[in-house]
Amino acid sequence: MTMTRRTVLRGLAAAPLVSAVGGLVSPAVAEAATIAAGQFTLTSRSANGYGEFADLTAGLAAKLTKVDATTVIADTNRNATHLTSAPGTVEAFATGFAWDSGDQAVDYWIPQGVTTSADAYGDGLYPAGGNNRVVLVSWYFESDPDGDGDDEYPLDKGLRLTFVDNTTASTPTYRHVLLVEPVRTGTGEYSFNPIRKHAGGIMWYGDLLYVVDTYKGLRVFDLSTLFEVATGEADVCGLHTDGSYYGYGYRYVLPQSHAYDNAGTYLRYTTIGLDRASTPDSFVVSEYSLSGTVDYTDGAFNGTGPGTTTPKVVRWNLDYTDRQPASLTASEAVTVAQQKIQGVVSRNSKHYLSTSAGPSTKGALRTFTSGGSTATTVCDLAIGCEDLSYHSSGASGWAYSESVIWNLSEYAGKRYVYAVHADGS
Repeated sequence: MTMTRRTVLRGLAAAPLVSAVGGLVSPAVAEAATIAAGQFTLTSRSANGYGEFADLTAGLAAKLTKVDATTVIADTNRNATHLTSAPGTVEAFATGFAWDSGDQAVDYWIPQGVTTSADAYGDGLYPAGGNNRVVLVSWYFESDPDGDGDDEYPLDKGLRLTFVDNTTASTPTYRHVLLVEPVRTGTGEYSFNPIRKHAGGIMWYGDLLYVVDTYKGLRVFDLSTLFEVATGEADVCGLHTDGSYYGYGYRYVLPQSHAYDNAGTYLRYTTIGLDRASTPDSFVVSEYSLSGTVDYTDGAFNGTGPGTTTPKVVRWNLDYTDRQPASLTASEAVTVAQQKIQGVVSRNSKHYLSTSAGPSTKGALRTFTSGGSTATTVCDLAIGCEDLSYHSSGASGWAYSESVIWNLSEYAGKRYVYAVHADGS
């Protein structure tokens, strides 16, 4: 049987919540504990097997038209629908939008991660000194959307990123771009490959986009460097035999520029969130589990396990000046016995989690405090809730009357990108 990403990660989510002793685990109880942060470390990587990312990107720049994110934001080609009321089961609704009919229905692209220009810069506007209000969403390609073990779409097109121009909230527009890894061909030509990962969480910080790689760590993309490519070949990625470059029909591709690989105790990089309330700024990573125990046997994990198997929230400090981790050693780590964590954001010692419950049951926004004993529910979220992004009311250029948390939902026909009041009101 072919086990696709959706078969493994979402097929598990349909099973009942069972504890290690065989009883049902109540979603209303989640024990938390502080553990040693020093066991969680990263290593910085500036190259892949084809060379330095910077050299590979420079080689592509000699062949292709280089653009930046502002070009893409100004070149949106699809219309989203502004939400005037809460979609589905969502409570404490603040704002949001829905995709066009094609992206609402497509079964082989699955939305997962969300971040906004309120993560990128403190005033909420992009670029620095600019005036765009932007939401970014990651999607992964699912070859076997019905989970029957037979690939309906055998060509896995990897990951795409959606730039949503939400500057005028009543009429949001967007464009998809393909995420790629720069490489060289067998003859030494510069090219790029699709990235066949899950992209369950993303974080925008300055011009850098951090994307979780479940088994390995973090991939980094520089939004100041995208490339315009030909669009005539929907099933070709990279340098083609005709001498042109393609990105599966997308007009723009965004190449990977760096990586941070897990180097310490095993950690499942399920999702990521920015904390602007901490000093310095920091990011947190959380883990997905089905029944309260994290599975480290279903992939080729980096690390020196087995480590703790209860889901964790692990924090690393950031350096504002270069938008990179300030230290490769984590500054905080806590466990939380909570199943099906799909998103995380933190405000100092207060942590928010999005927790899912399968394709027919509402999700929840939950919160707990470092060192606290239980998590509590803030509000209901959509069916199929995924990643989180905190949007402070202090974002002067893109402010709401109170702080909100962005979320998105993944299931076809029920796909929304929306914000809820952080206090659940």
